[in-house]
Amino acid sequence: MRPWWRDLTDLVLPAECGGCGRPRTVLCPECRTALTPARPGRVRPVPEPPGLPPVHAAAPYADAVRAALLAHKERGALALAAPLGAALAGAVRAAVGQGSGGARPVLLVPVPSSRAAVRARGHDPARRIAFAAAGALRREGTPARVVAVLRQGRPVADQSGLDSGQRLANLAGALEAAAGAGRLLAGGRIVLVDDLMTTGASLAEAARAVREVMTGQRLTEGVGEGARGETVGHGRVRAAVYGTTLREGMGERLIRSRDGRRESVYDASEMSAGTETGHPVRAAVIAAPPDSFEINRN
Repeated sequence: MRPWWRDLTDLVLPAECGGCGRPRTVLCPECRTALTPARPGRVRPVPEPPGLPPVHAAAPYADAVRAALLAHKERGALALAAPLGAALAGAVRAAVGQGSGGARPVLLVPVPSSRAAVRARGHDPARRIAFAAAGALRREGTPARVVAVLRQGRPVADQSGLDSGQRLANLAGALEAAAGAGRLLAGGRIVLVDDLMTTGASLAEAARAVREVMTGQRLTEGVGEGARGETVGHGRVRAAVYGTTLREGMGERLIRSRDGRRESVYDASEMSAGTETGHPVRAAVIAAPPDSFEINRN
């Protein structure tokens, strides 16, 4: 019979490594090394969604890294939040760069999970890891805090099984910022954070919501060439226009939507990572597909 004290120990100590299954460790040295390589890399999905800010990732989404992320997100291995947060902190440092407004705090804005996903999992993985990353940054001397100002303004369909275009349409206009978000984000280096980037649709939508707050301008939604709504999941989704700068000097063009309203649209070539208000938006994730790392491209 299994001794009672072993059952008690399992409540306190991890049963196995989140990456490889080695017993009695949260994350073994080999898996920890895979999760935190010497230098995080810049990543770009193909195709790259309009409005996606510069993204840095700690490690490729494969093998032990993939296993650790899934263990934390789907199986409730919450002890993994600390090493995952350390990996995210490395990607955040790469995103903000050295000497880039170092006196200003780093503001980590987690991409929120859907309400249904939070209920099913019992936690919000990106938010939990963001707090761990902020703690790791502060211990190393970087002023950092989590500013969880984004929330879902409408239901979205399950992303699994959707291609990049469908994911972008599914998420378009889905996120909104809480009241007072502009005040909370003012004066800091804004970094959107998530555990994983696949198509970049979630980060692009999060960036749109943050830029809208920081510019004080409603980024319009329209139906025009290259931005048609399509039916995904529960109903029709209108594709948002992911503008990132104010109108002055942008070569604004007007289109007429299907309901007859005139709306402003900006070409993807006119979009940039920052805003003219001096609040550039960056992004950092723990993992991304191996072929999205720029170093792996021909």
